[in-house]
Formats: sequence, structure tokens, C-alpha cells
Amino acid sequence: MSFQAYLDAVETKTGLTPRRLVELAAERGFGPGTKATPIVEWLKDDYGLGRGHAMAMVHVITKGDRIDPQHVGSGGTHADASDRLWLDGKDSRPADW
Repeated sequence: MSFQAYLDAVETKTGLTPRRLVELAAERGFGPGTKATPIVEWLKDDYGLGRGHAMAMVHVITKGDRIDPQHVGSGGTHADASDRLWLDGKDSRPADW
């Protein structure tokens, strides 16, 4: 599953876009420098997310929408098409993203 696919699944499971979850995390004081555990616990308790999906959100909350270029276009099951992640909802993502 690509990183973007994890974020799309988070949206399906929570009904919230990744960007909205980042905003809610910021309201709770989570952001760069926050350890993973409190974010994972919040996402599990409030939204029922498992560890893998929560860790994808931890990355976005603490590091932003960029991913390591080594995962871009690698052709594997975890490959992403871009080094940027779309946070504004899977249904609004441009076809050429």
C-alpha cells in the first residue's frame, strides 16, 4: 500500500480529510516535535485507527506532506507517484497528481 493509499484509507475510516486531521492535531498541540505515542493514542481512541494508519498520520502531522524520494516511482507496492502527499480529500485529488 502506498503512503497516499494509507491517507486515503484514513479518510475513509474517519470521514475526515488528512488536512482536517492535521488541523485537529494542531488544536491539541500536536505538531513538529511531538512524539508518535500521544498522536497514535488520540487517533485510536477518537477515530479507531490502527497503528499503521495512525503512523501515516503521525508523519503528516509532524513532518508535513513530503515523503522520501526513494519511495517515488519505485514500482513496488509501496511506491508513490509523487514526493508530495494529497491532504485535501481523495475525491478532490486531480487525476494528474
